[in-house]
Amino acid sequence: MTISREEVLACLKEVNDPSGTDMVAAGLVRALNVDDGAVRFVMEVASPEPYLPVKAEAEAKLTALGATSVSVVMTAHSEKAPPPDLKPSRSAQPKGPEKIPGVDRIIAIASGKGGVGKSTVASNLACALAAEGRRVGMLDADVYGPSQPRMLGVSGRPQSPDGKLILPLRNYGVTMMSIGLMTNEDQAVVWRGPMLMGALQQMMMQVQWGALDVLIVDLPPGTGDVQMTLAQKAHVDGAIIVSTPQDVALLDARKGIDMFNQLGTPILGMIENMSTHICSACGHEEHVFGHGGVALEAEKLGVPLLAEIPLHLDIRMAADGGAPIVVSKPESAQAQAFRAVAKAMIAAGQA
Repeated sequence: MTISREEVLACLKEVNDPSGTDMVAAGLVRALNVDDGAVRFVMEVASPEPYLPVKAEAEAKLTALGATSVSVVMTAHSEKAPPPDLKPSRSAQPKGPEKIPGVDRIIAIASGKGGVGKSTVASNLACALAAEGRRVGMLDADVYGPSQPRMLGVSGRPQSPDGKLILPLRNYGVTMMSIGLMTNEDQAVVWRGPMLMGALQQMMMQVQWGALDVLIVDLPPGTGDVQMTLAQKAHVDGAIIVSTPQDVALLDARKGIDMFNQLGTPILGMIENMSTHICSACGHEEHVFGHGGVALEAEKLGVPLLAEIPLHLDIRMAADGGAPIVVSKPESAQAQAFRAVAKAMIAAGQA
């Protein structure tokens, strides 16, 4: 039996929050999605503990209603929360970055600006490392613009049998988690910073990653909440900066590098994407976005230039088709460029 959105809302109206108000009227139900019997929504609360019975009752009632699966992500947020006590305390020290259970290394793939192909590089690098025999995970941390489900050909919905740990999905040897798996492909995620940070922490610490050699984190562009939350909450072993050779892209890439320096995250190297274009008709090579800028920047920083990835139609078509070029055309020169980066990282003990 397929249940409707209206039936789900009517069911949730029978569940009251600690004040006695039904959870729909109280505004606790956010980003509700009902798809073929699977129900997913976000509970935005001031503090999780008082609302755990509410969450459990909602899950039980929806299951009794006929939902095939129920996924409730709880985030803590309150605009009326008292200001933090900024006085230093000798007894209470701030909690530093933690290791994600089961994960040996965390590598962030970052860029200063959008549109430089960072997510394409991340998906291909993850598949290349998996092809080299590494146990690889992918965390799509670009909450507002998640693209890894499409690029890695994953369309299922994560489950949470015990209501505590989320089971990630897997394809091409890569274990993957993304907020895009919990929303429709054309559905916008309209969240404030605290909600975003809460969701990111849940995707890091409340996902059953299993035993991984390396977790690749596909970061959004810029130097904002996601980057800071990742560096402050998880032990990040290093970052790879992706940029085109264009001067404007390099300006923003430098800001991203400076941010990681301030956060104490090592820069493992840089990748020049869209480095050159070779015409498929005549073979003429053209540097559409310039050439060599990333190599010069890497030399200044004293970090390696890991690869120069060409601007090639096959890379774009493979990403849009849900099978990265490393998987769809493993013998191509484009795929071998990513494989070379993976081999270098393994040889350096970085993955």
